[in-house]
Amino acid sequence: MPRINLLPWREAERKRKRQEFYLSLGAAVATAALVTLLGQWQMSSAIKQQQARNDYLTGEIAILDKQIEEINGLDAQKQRLLARMEIIETLQRSRPEIVHIFDEIVRVLPEGVYLTYLRQSGNRFELRGIAQSSTRVSSFMRNIDASEWLAEPTLQIVQTNSKGTGSEFTLFANQRSHAAPGDEAAQVAAK
Repeated sequence: MPRINLLPWREAERKRKRQEFYLSLGAAVATAALVTLLGQWQMSSAIKQQQARNDYLTGEIAILDKQIEEINGLDAQKQRLLARMEIIETLQRSRPEIVHIFDEIVRVLPEGVYLTYLRQSGNRFELRGIAQSSTRVSSFMRNIDASEWLAEPTLQIVQTNSKGTGSEFTLFANQRSHAAPGDEAAQVAAK
């Protein structure tokens, strides 16, 4: 009987199956590598795109921050200008008051009283002078109290002159406020 050797065929079949397995395994590894590379590329692309968006937003935020600083600077400048305007308006309204004050000082100054020093600090006046007697200083204080432009006289010192010619005195008086009719709200707000 003829002998048929099936071993080489089985061996060839095993070899072919082994090659198919390795080929399938290589294809699977290549496909996995390709999928991984594509995934990494896509993620890298998405990260770069998001980074570009973030950089754009950071730049725009920086521009807006500069604009906000400019706006705040303009607001501060506006407040300074408004304060200056208010001071100028106050000075304009109070400009004729000093004339009235000087006129009033002359009217309330009794005979025998001479002023040697006058100083204004805000609404407070310091008056120094010489009087023939302390009763004339008292009369001066009563006249100031009854005055339309001066109020609240307070005597700081009265002393007899070293020459014996009278009394030297120092007193303080406050200026009465004479605001225009529209300024009453400003006075209430100031108090």
